[in-house]
Amino acid sequence: MTGGAINLDGLLEFEATAVGAESTLAKIIRLVEQAQGAKAPVQALVDKISSIFVPVVLLIALSTVLIWGLVLNDWTQGILHAVAVLVIACPCALGLATPAAIMAGTGTAARHGILVKDAVALEQATKIDYVVFDKTGTLTEGKPELMQITSFKDDDRALTALAYALSQHSEHPLAKAVVNYAQSQQIQLSEVSQFTVVAGKGVKALVDQRDILLGSSNWMRELGLALPTGQVQFQGASVSWLAEITGGKTELLGLLCFADKAKPEAKAAVQKLQHRGIKVAMLTGDSKDSANYIAQQLGLDNVQAEVLPQGKAQAVADYQAQGFKVAMVGDGINDAPALAQADLGIAMATGTEVAVSASAITLMRGNPALVASALLLASATYRNIQQNLFWAFAFNTIGIPLAAMGFLNPVIAGAAMACSSVFVVTNALRLQRMSF
Repeated sequence: MTGGAINLDGLLEFEATAVGAESTLAKIIRLVEQAQGAKAPVQALVDKISSIFVPVVLLIALSTVLIWGLVLNDWTQGILHAVAVLVIACPCALGLATPAAIMAGTGTAARHGILVKDAVALEQATKIDYVVFDKTGTLTEGKPELMQITSFKDDDRALTALAYALSQHSEHPLAKAVVNYAQSQQIQLSEVSQFTVVAGKGVKALVDQRDILLGSSNWMRELGLALPTGQVQFQGASVSWLAEITGGKTELLGLLCFADKAKPEAKAAVQKLQHRGIKVAMLTGDSKDSANYIAQQLGLDNVQAEVLPQGKAQAVADYQAQGFKVAMVGDGINDAPALAQADLGIAMATGTEVAVSASAITLMRGNPALVASALLLASATYRNIQQNLFWAFAFNTIGIPLAAMGFLNPVIAGAAMACSSVFVVTNALRLQRMSF
């Protein structure tokens, strides 16, 4: 639970579906801690440099003692300057550069509803040049409404009853729209048996002992049916067809048209990405007419419609084969393979747990504009890491020779070392002031 209410009178009975470590809040905390404790790939380079840096500094300190003692015959000053070299070379700033930026960046992201699973995702996000969106529930509201019912044989009410019977066991958004409409019309529920979901195509079942199918245009064409598409009255509608198998033959019974509006923030989200030079595409299992209608509204660079769940992962792989670094944004079970295939998976937490598990970044609100915010924050965090590393090395590059030549005593060297650490941390904290 992420909220609550006060019961003034009466009795409430409820079932806890997730408690303790499995609650939403606990998962958010765990993800943030995991990201903040992780090492970015750039840190591996820093660790490698540090493994060389420490012996080199020790060698410089030893050389300082020997040169001042043997050449200049001043062992006291030699030891003093060697200590200054060791003090100013203390790699505190170098060690703080990456984790400080990651903690500040992921903390800021969490406050804006963006959960980053690990530091690898932050670095990967800086390379993205192609963002692929799912349609239903991601770019659109995900709450389609039944707009048209056309029966080719019986009356529309009888057709609705068949669709209602087939839709009651389905979790698809279109099925929910049918159920909502049928219940509002007080349609009586028929007896259903042998209900089966045909992935990416539709559903079938025995309804009052009639073998009924409800599904996409592609499925109907595969069954050899000619579709009277001129019967569709709504531009950009998603169309489902009802058919019956009798005597080994399949016959069309009618069609259902659904309308799903684009989210208010969707167009601005697409424009933000395109303004940064990122191409934006859409993958959907919906009809071409419905997909193209939304794509034209939002100004997308590319759209692929009537894509089966397994085809989404292949479509992402095709973009990658063209040399693009691809981020996939989705919210459903059928998006999970594509989220895993993409260079960066971004899931809407308003969707399914499977999609969230397959992603590297989770958006806690169903707002597609957060995609651009996530990529912007990732770029800012990675740039901050680079700045921190530059200044950490700059302090040492300038300070060590000065200390070895006797221009810095240990007290000043210590103060300079502390200043470098404070500078790096302060630079990282600037990320907390970012706003979107």
